[in-house]
Amino acid sequence: MAASEIVSATRERLGPVGTWLGVLRGEPAATQRAVAHRVEKLGYGSLWEGERVGANDVFVDQAVWLCTTERLLTGAGIANIWARHPAAMQVAAASLEAAWPGRTVLGIGVSHAPAVARTGQVYERPLERMRAYLDGMDLASVDRPRPPRVLAALRPRMLELARDRADGAHTYFVPPGHTRRARQILGPDKLVIPEQAVYLATDAAQARAVAREHTSFYLGLPNYVNNLRQLGFGDSDFVDGGSDELVDAIVAWGDVEEIEARVRAHLDEGADHVLIQPLGEGVDVVMWQLEALALAVLPA
Repeated sequence: MAASEIVSATRERLGPVGTWLGVLRGEPAATQRAVAHRVEKLGYGSLWEGERVGANDVFVDQAVWLCTTERLLTGAGIANIWARHPAAMQVAAASLEAAWPGRTVLGIGVSHAPAVARTGQVYERPLERMRAYLDGMDLASVDRPRPPRVLAALRPRMLELARDRADGAHTYFVPPGHTRRARQILGPDKLVIPEQAVYLATDAAQARAVAREHTSFYLGLPNYVNNLRQLGFGDSDFVDGGSDELVDAIVAWGDVEEIEARVRAHLDEGADHVLIQPLGEGVDVVMWQLEALALAVLPA
């Protein structure tokens, strides 16, 4: 299948909204199966998670979800290029595609310096590293169907690489304005799949307190801070878990209608598929929000 056909088919299968559930990392397989089954029943188009060194293998988790669902697409958001050889990445993704055709999306990324240090390697020249890694994957490619491949990309040069060497970009910790920029760089023929953190609560103090538990972690990672600087945020926005302006830009909180409006904003700015990530402590809190939001954010 040609690259353009892969993108078109993936858009159709994904639909407008899926979910990204970091809360699943490290959860027992029984919990993961139950969550995947419920996500599919609610009507979300996809289920994604990230990969944290020493905590989980995203391909194993995808297989667990796929075994218990019938239509749900699953995404690696992202598989860490420092954690496995390019040939291992290629064969893992191709094997999932062979077992469950059309139901996986491979997201790959350069990760962050602290995570790379835990593998005993040195984080340097991420753009060149990604380009060389893609070369290695292509060399290891075999003549069988492959899943769509998206790159974790924030800033222009990585977005350009996603345009030139992948089927699109998976963006994370970004406001709708970044989605507009990503679409402008990628053009109309590539996938743009942003993550959007959400918290279903109307009390500003409570919502921002929960949101800052999320933002404080990511504001400790230079890749995200540097991207936010390019979007107009400054030093004063990055202290104490983020200014109100930054927190509100990154985390959509409020009632169902306010969160639906943020999802719609990403779609209006050019997203193909928006991954909502409910915040809060534990799987039950996250799933309650997914259920409450389903009627508003999913197509009838």
